[in-house]
Amino acid sequence: MDNRWSVYGKTFESRFLIGSSLYPSPQVMRDAVQASGAEIITVSLRRQSPERGGGDTIWDFIKQMDCTLLPNTAGCHSVKEALTLAQMSREIFQTHWIKLEVIGDEYNLQPDPIGTLEAARQLIKQGFEVFPYCTDDLVLCQRLRDAGCQVLMPWGAPIGTGRGLINPYALQTIRERLPDVSLIVDAGLGKPSHAVQAMELGFDAVLLNTAVAQAADPVLMATAFAEAISAGRKSFLAGAMPQRQTAKPSTPTLGTPFWHQEGVDAS
Repeated sequence: MDNRWSVYGKTFESRFLIGSSLYPSPQVMRDAVQASGAEIITVSLRRQSPERGGGDTIWDFIKQMDCTLLPNTAGCHSVKEALTLAQMSREIFQTHWIKLEVIGDEYNLQPDPIGTLEAARQLIKQGFEVFPYCTDDLVLCQRLRDAGCQVLMPWGAPIGTGRGLINPYALQTIRERLPDVSLIVDAGLGKPSHAVQAMELGFDAVLLNTAVAQAADPVLMATAFAEAISAGRKSFLAGAMPQRQTAKPSTPTLGTPFWHQEGVDAS
């Protein structure tokens, strides 16, 4: 099975994007990323800038893994903040890729739909290749697509909650209505079974951080998620059986011995 997929002209085999924060140590982070098989890793300028002493160790580990970097604007609450951080990230990490985050609510860290759309438009004009983190709102996703985003990253649930896909219907609708856009479920996944569900909906990939970094065994959990993502993709390609309201026997009665047929006395 050819598992390759492409985004912004780059082709990858792994459909697992992984974050680089919250791990018990840089070594555990590196081991978990390697176990995941991920080829794309998200990085935060505030935490991992090679220009800042506090992030040198983590940055050294990230460089050794030879992954494609996806800088993010985590922690930004305005368009201006996001634009500034994106420009700094491009200069330091030497990439036009940016995971755009503009937070609109401090309680559930929900993305600001208006700010995200405005920031995406401006960043695209500046030559960025934008990965917008957004809610599962179909109209917003359509507007981001129209603005020039070739990939969308709707949440499964609020960041760090581990609740899984709280609105599978909305995510499935986005997949059906935007068949030519790369879709990545981002945020809210807590267990490998959640990743299976996302991939069975036809999403192209999954991005997560906390579910691996804060597991009791991050390395083993990274392996579990990698296997789950692969299983979900295979399930989507295979095509699941239709659901029914009533039972249907898997073994037909036609052709069975007469004494097994209903109403026949075999005595």
